[in-house]
Amino acid sequence: FTTILPRMKRRAAACGGQGDYANFECYEFTQFAGETVYIPHGWWHAVLNVTHTVGITQNFCSRRNFDVVWRETRGGRKKMACSWLRRLRERYPDLARRAEELNTRDGFVMWEDDEVEQKKWRRKRMEKERRRREKKKGRERKGSTTEKERKEDKEERKEDKGREKNITGSCGSSSSGRESKRTRVGSAREVSPE
Repeated sequence: FTTILPRMKRRAAACGGQGDYANFECYEFTQFAGETVYIPHGWWHAVLNVTHTVGITQNFCSRRNFDVVWRETRGGRKKMACSWLRRLRERYPDLARRAEELNTRDGFVMWEDDEVEQKKWRRKRMEKERRRREKKKGRERKGSTTEKERKEDKEERKEDKGREKNITGSCGSSSSGRESKRTRVGSAREVSPE
């Protein structure tokens, strides 16, 4: 907000809306407690919390944006996409068929069906577990582990599990509590409430 955004605005103004900054728009506003902001899919945005803030985001997938969401998810969240596809087969067979059609059309291989990717993932996980065990053994050799070190080990294992279960998407935000300054960057007009 203090460096990159002003630099982008200067460059956009200097380019006169041409080249990399063609159709550049930047909306800046302050969101107050209780207000909701909808950020359309694909819009780059940044948030600066000017006070202590509780923010709730809701990511949305519908039949209308399913193709885009499916393609982004299967490429970026491979294991989650496998789980999602299994659930779609149970509850929304038509969307499962659509996902499979997109995979076939794009030549995409799901993580569960890709032995090479699974081997890479298993090797990476085994290496991480080996390093964790070595770290723990090193602590035990130098003496008893401290409460802090035991907590770190426990948190590390919890984070690993959390990463596997973490589910995300894209679109929308609601604020409860305090103000937050939001900026949408993407296309040569500035809108400000001041």
